[in-house]
Amino acid sequence: MTTAVDQLGAGPGQAGVLAPTSGRGRPLTGLASQSYNVASAWEQTAVLSNFQEQSIELLAAACSQRPLPRHLTEVSDAPEASTSNRNGTSAAVQAELEDIVLHSTNQFYKWHSELEAAFASETEEKYKQYAAELQGRLDRCADILSKVDAVLSYFEELQAQHHEVSNKSRTLTDSCERLVLEKERLLQFADALRSKLQYFDELEHVSAQFHSASLAVDSDSFLPHLERLDECISYVTSNPQYADASSYASKFRQLQQRAMATMRTKVAQVLQHASEQVMAALREGRASTSGMANGGSVPMAATPRGATPRANGRGGYAVAESVQQALLYVRFRTAAEAGLKGLLAGIQARVQRPEYARLLSDCQILYCDTRLQLVSGVTHDAILHMSSEPLTALARDGWAYLMQVCQYEHQLFDHFFPGEDPEGPSLAPLMDPLATILYDALRPRFIHLHALEELCEIVNILTHEVAEEQVGRRGVAVHPLRPVLHRTLADVQERLTFRAQAFIKDEVTNFRPGAADLDYPGKLQHQQDGASEQMPITQQSNGNAPVASVPQQNTDSQMESDLEAYRVWYPPVRSTLLCLSKLYDCVDPKIFNGLAQDAVHAATVCVQAASRQLAKQSSLMDAQLFTIKQLLILREQIAPFEADFAVTEYDLDFSHMRDHLRRIMAGKASLFTFSASNAMVQLVSRGGPRILQNQVDSKKELEKQVKASCEAFIMAVTKLTVEPMLSFITKVTAVKVATSNSSSKRLREQAFASPERLVEMVHKVQTAMQTLLPKAISKMKMYLNNPSTHSVLFKPIKSNIAEAHAQIAALLDAEYTPQEVKSIQLTTPPALEKLLAL
Repeated sequence: MTTAVDQLGAGPGQAGVLAPTSGRGRPLTGLASQSYNVASAWEQTAVLSNFQEQSIELLAAACSQRPLPRHLTEVSDAPEASTSNRNGTSAAVQAELEDIVLHSTNQFYKWHSELEAAFASETEEKYKQYAAELQGRLDRCADILSKVDAVLSYFEELQAQHHEVSNKSRTLTDSCERLVLEKERLLQFADALRSKLQYFDELEHVSAQFHSASLAVDSDSFLPHLERLDECISYVTSNPQYADASSYASKFRQLQQRAMATMRTKVAQVLQHASEQVMAALREGRASTSGMANGGSVPMAATPRGATPRANGRGGYAVAESVQQALLYVRFRTAAEAGLKGLLAGIQARVQRPEYARLLSDCQILYCDTRLQLVSGVTHDAILHMSSEPLTALARDGWAYLMQVCQYEHQLFDHFFPGEDPEGPSLAPLMDPLATILYDALRPRFIHLHALEELCEIVNILTHEVAEEQVGRRGVAVHPLRPVLHRTLADVQERLTFRAQAFIKDEVTNFRPGAADLDYPGKLQHQQDGASEQMPITQQSNGNAPVASVPQQNTDSQMESDLEAYRVWYPPVRSTLLCLSKLYDCVDPKIFNGLAQDAVHAATVCVQAASRQLAKQSSLMDAQLFTIKQLLILREQIAPFEADFAVTEYDLDFSHMRDHLRRIMAGKASLFTFSASNAMVQLVSRGGPRILQNQVDSKKELEKQVKASCEAFIMAVTKLTVEPMLSFITKVTAVKVATSNSSSKRLREQAFASPERLVEMVHKVQTAMQTLLPKAISKMKMYLNNPSTHSVLFKPIKSNIAEAHAQIAALLDAEYTPQEVKSIQLTTPPALEKLLAL
C-alpha cells in the first residue's frame, strides 16, 4: 500500500506511472478510466488511517453479504438444485473476493472491476431467475386462459340456446297476450253491441208496458218507463247511422206521444174532478146563504170588507170571503194535489226536452182554463157590483181586488208548478181574461169622460196607487196583471191627450173674449178695492178674534186672495196653465212636449189678439201692460216644467215639381225620348217632393213677444213724457244736417227753437212728468205686482228721460245765452233724479 501511495505521489510528469488496467491485463476505458482517475486522485490527497481502512473492510464485508429482495425470497419455489448451485456460486465468489489481498492501486481497480462484474452477474442471474419464474407463471396463466376460453365457448353456446328458448317463449307469450286482448276486445264489442242493441230491444218491452191495461199514469212504474223511453229516443236519434234507426225513432216517438197524451188526459181529468168538487161546494154554500139576502150578515169575498151581501147575478148569493177562499184555493189544492203533484214534478224534471216543455205548457193552459172557469164568475160578480161606484172608486177597488186574486192564484200555481218564472207568460191565460173583465167595465166609462180632472185622477190612481204602490208591495206575484194594466193606462192617457187637444182648441185657440174678459183695468181696480177692504177686516180679526180662529181666518183670506189673483188672468192663459199642470205628471214626456208647445203658442196668439182688441176699446198702454202681464204670467208658470217646448215640423215641398210639370206642359221636355233627359225620368229622379224641416220653439217665441212688448211699453211711456223734447231734438238734427254746408241763421233764430217755444216745450214736459208719468207708473204697478219688474221696466224709461234732458241741456249751453237758459228753466239733473224716483 505504501509503494502504491508513493507511486501516486510522484507527479504527472514521471515516466514510471502505470496506466490502469483491468484484471485481465486490458487497459480501462470510459467510465472505469474516469473512476480510476478519481480514485487515484483521492488516494493521493486523502490518506486513510488504519482504523479507517478497517472500517471500510468491515463495510465491504457487510455489503458483500446483502440479502435478496423480500418479494423474491418469499415466493421463491425454485428447485433445491438451482438454489444450492446459486448458493455455492455466491459463496465461491464471496470467498474468492474475500481472499483477495490488494497491494496496489491497479489491483484495487482490478478488484473493483471484478467486483462490479460479479455483482452485475449476480444481479443478472437473479433477474433471469425471476424472468424464468415469470415465464412459468405465464405458461400456467395461458393454460388457465385456454381453459377459461373453453368454458366461455360453452357459456356462449348455452346463451345462444337460452336466447332461442327466450325468443320462442316470448313469441308464445305475445301470442297468448294477443289472444287475450282479442278476447277482451271481442267481449267489449259484444258488451257494447249488447248495450246498443238493448235500446232497440226495449221497443217491444216498453210497447208492451204502455199497451198494458195495468199500467196507469199514477202508478209508480209509469215515470221510470217513460224515462227509459226518453233514453231510447235520445240514443236512437243521436245515432242515425245505425240500421233502421229512423224507423225505431218514429216508433219510439209514437209511444212517447201516446204516453204524453195519456198524461195530458190525466191532468185534465184531475183538474176537472177538482173543479167539479169546488163548484159543488160553492153551490152548496150559495144555497145555504140564499136565505141571508136581506140580513146582510155575511160580507162578500168579491167586494170590499164591510159590504152587504148581494145577489151574484145567477140566481144565488155569494158565500163568505173566508169560505170562498177555502173552497176556491184550499179545497181545490187538496182535491188536485194527490193526482197532479208527482206527475207535474216528473214533467218539470224533463222540461229541457222541447216535447215535455210543450206538454208542460199544455198542462199549464189546462190548469188556467180550469181555474178561469172557477174564478171568472166570482170575479165578474165582484166587478159588476163595483160598477155602481164612481169611476175612480171602481178603478181603485177593482184593481185592488184583482191584485188579491192574482196573488192567491200565483201561490196556488206555484204550488203545482214550482220554479216557474213569475214574470213569464204562464199565468197569462188565466189573469188576462180576469183583468179584461175590469178593463171592459172601465173603458166604456172613461171613454165618455170629458173633464180633464177626472181623467188625470184616474191616471194618477193607475200610475201611483196601482202600478207603484200595490204592484211594488205585492212583488212578482201580480206581474201577470201588468199587460192589461198598462193597456188600460195607455187608453186613459190617449183619451186624456185627445181631451187635452180638444180643450186647448176650444178654450184657447177658439176662445172669443167677452166684455168681461177684456175689462181692463176694471178687473185690476176691483181686485185692489177688494184687497183694501179685506185688510181692515183681517187686522180686526187678528186683534179681536180668539187665537184658535185666527189661523183659519188668515187661511181663508189667503185663499180668497189667491183666487182673486187667478181671476185677473186672461182665460186662455189660465186654461193653458191649468191644462199643462194637470197633464205634466199624467202623460208621456214626449206627448207633453207637443201639447205644451201647442198650448203655449195658442195662448201667446190669444194674448196678442186680445191686446189688439183692448187697444181699440181701452188704450194702447193698457194693451201693452196687459200683454206684458199675461205673457210674464205664462212664462213664470211654465218655467218649473222640465219639458222641451220645441217641436220639429216636417212639410213636403212640391215647388220644384211644379217647375218640372210646367216645362213638360210647355213642351220643353219630351215624354217620348228614350234617354236620361226623358221628362218622366227627370220628374221621378229630380222632381220628387222635398222634406222641409222646421223647428218651432214656443218658449223662445214667448220670450221674444215679452221682450217686444216691454220695449213697446218703454217707448210709449218715454214718448208720453218727453215727446216734445224728442221732436225738438229731431228737428235740430234735421236742421244741422241741412245747413252743414251753407251759412244760415243760428239755431236760436229758428222759429221752432226760439226761447219762447223752448219755455213752452219744457213746461209741457214738466207737466207730463208731474201728471202723465205718475199715472203711467201707477197703472204699471196696478198691472204688475212684482217690484223687480217695476224696476226693470222703469229703469230704461228713466234713462231715456234723463238722456233727452241731457241733450236739451247741451243744446242750450251751446246755442243760447245764459239769460235765455235761465229763462227756459230746464229741470236740473238732481231735481230730475228726485222727480223720477219710484
